[in-house]
Amino acid sequence: MPMLVNLRHLQADNIRLEGEMSVEELDIDTSDEVIRLAQPLEYDLEIQKLEEGLLIQGSLRLPLQCVCVRCLKSFQHPLVLNAWTLHLPLQGEDAVPVINDCVDLTPFLREDILLEFPQHPLCEPECRGLPRKNLGKARNTSSGQPREGSPAWDELNKLKFNT
Repeated sequence: MPMLVNLRHLQADNIRLEGEMSVEELDIDTSDEVIRLAQPLEYDLEIQKLEEGLLIQGSLRLPLQCVCVRCLKSFQHPLVLNAWTLHLPLQGEDAVPVINDCVDLTPFLREDILLEFPQHPLCEPECRGLPRKNLGKARNTSSGQPREGSPAWDELNKLKFNT
C-alpha cells in the first residue's frame, strides 16, 4: 500500500506518520548484486500544509543487506536519513498529482533512498579485500636472477616477434 497523505486531514493540523513500509510496497528495483533489501523501511514523519505545497520532515531508516565489493563478506549497512526534508508543490508546473484529495509520497521516498545507496559497499573502510594466494613463484629473486614464473608467462616468453 503506498504512503498516501489526505490533504483534507491537513486543513485542521499537521499530520504525524510513524510506522513501517514493506520492501514490496517500496517497490525498489535492486538489480544490484551487492545490495539487497531484507527489512522494512521505518519512518517517522511530520507533514504540514504550506500555502501552495506540502512540507514533509522526519527520519527514514532502512537496513540494507550488502556484500563487500573488496572481500565479498556479507554485512548489514544501516541507511539512515535523519532530518530528511521534502517540499512538494501542489500548484504550478511542478505540482504533484492529487488523486481523490491524496498525495502519494512513495515515489519521493524511493528516489531519496536510492540516492543514498552506497556506490561501492565496504564492510569496513580499511577492508583489505580477498586474501592473496601465491598464484605463481616470484619471477626474480632478491639477487636479480630470474626464477620460474607462472605458466602464462612461460607461454608468452616463447613468442618470437620479427623485428
